Amino acid sequence: MGLYGLFWRTLPGPPPVKWLLTLIIAAAVFFLLMEVVFPWVSAQMPYNDVAV
Repeated sequence: MGLYGLFWRTLPGPPPVKWLLTLIIAAAVFFLLMEVVFPWVSAQMPYNDVAV
């Protein structure tokens, strides 16, 4: 069934609770990427080294 099936089976509760937990986890991953990961990657990119 794959990774999504494994993820779905490991979440506790009935389907409405699983959907709510999935939305919360997705939002947490989104904000983690936007606040931590993407700014760090942007600082590592060579386009910030502009020499005229």
